[in-house]
Amino acid sequence: MPPKRNPLGLNPLQLKTLTLLQELARLPEYSRPGEEGCTVITALPQPHGDHFHLGDAVVASRDATGLHNPGVWMALDRKGLIRSHPASGDQLTPLGRDYDTGLRDRLLHRPAD
Repeated sequence: MPPKRNPLGLNPLQLKTLTLLQELARLPEYSRPGEEGCTVITALPQPHGDHFHLGDAVVASRDATGLHNPGVWMALDRKGLIRSHPASGDQLTPLGRDYDTGLRDRLLHRPAD
């Protein structure tokens, strides 16, 4: 039997936010390695107009509202996907890094090859 899609029951805003955090963790200008396999998120992107850039991808600002929503961060922390540490930096856990949101290709718009 294939694994259940979204086994932690994340809502759409939480899924979008986690997808963006996963991408931030891949980019050294927004993250650095942390302890215990975690990745520290060191910065959040600054939108210009209705979008922002993550590496070679463009993301619509409307898809990133959860990045500035404390309730979303608390839910992701409670489910073990991130560790909120305002003093030392919020961390994406290995569980959060590997969680399949199914949204990467929908949220991250890349130039056609």
